[in-house]
Amino acid sequence: MPLLEISGLTQRFGGLQALTDFSFRLEEHELVGLIGPNGAGKTTVFNIVSGFYRPTAGRIVFGGRPVNGLKPHRITALGLARTFQNIRLWNDLTVLDNIRLARYAWLGYGFWSAVLRTKRYRRAEKGIEAKAREVLEMMKLTDCAGELPRNLPYGLQRRVELARALAGQPRLLLLDEPAAGLNSADVEDLIRHIRWIYDEFKLSIWMIEHQMKVVMTLCQRLTVIDFGCVIASGTPEEIRNDPGVIKAYLGDETL
Repeated sequence: MPLLEISGLTQRFGGLQALTDFSFRLEEHELVGLIGPNGAGKTTVFNIVSGFYRPTAGRIVFGGRPVNGLKPHRITALGLARTFQNIRLWNDLTVLDNIRLARYAWLGYGFWSAVLRTKRYRRAEKGIEAKAREVLEMMKLTDCAGELPRNLPYGLQRRVELARALAGQPRLLLLDEPAAGLNSADVEDLIRHIRWIYDEFKLSIWMIEHQMKVVMTLCQRLTVIDFGCVIASGTPEEIRNDPGVIKAYLGDETL
């Protein structure tokens, strides 16, 4: 059974057809890319899979369970985490608190336990902080624990967002343009971190990325979409030489 199986996914926004009959399979411990020109529908796919959009048609099965229509927090609790093209951190909370919040799907206590600060509450909070600090250490962010994210360099903010996603112990990590806005040195650092995450956490990664160096270096296979339709699937080398992909990115005159 694949970890993620999508069949016939279609998304309309009024009169605009953003996605047409998109189908895809992802196995356990795969690192796969989703690429295409700007406006091709890539982020729409991620928004549907993670529960931010309800699809017009189609079926999504994650971990053997249909997830169509589930709220984002319910899908997160099943083991799916994501980052965003535009970094979405809580900038008025410390880095440590950003990571702690990712653990609250596994609270283990209720409202009155929190109000009365029961033993169960204290034990759970201690475990949440320990796990958050462990993730910070693994991502080499311990020195930033007390900082506000907005005060960090952009590359470190990207790493904090990755750390927050990993704190939820996902089976599948969706990365939406993780290299966006990074300089060449930060991109090299990102490639190393993603490779380390993939090897260390034994999870599956599905990424959207415009920087071809990132996907060609990391991904085992790629799916290409244009105008909401799949136009090619294959290994990085196969995609690099696919005439339809070249046309979609560069236009007819290059062929």
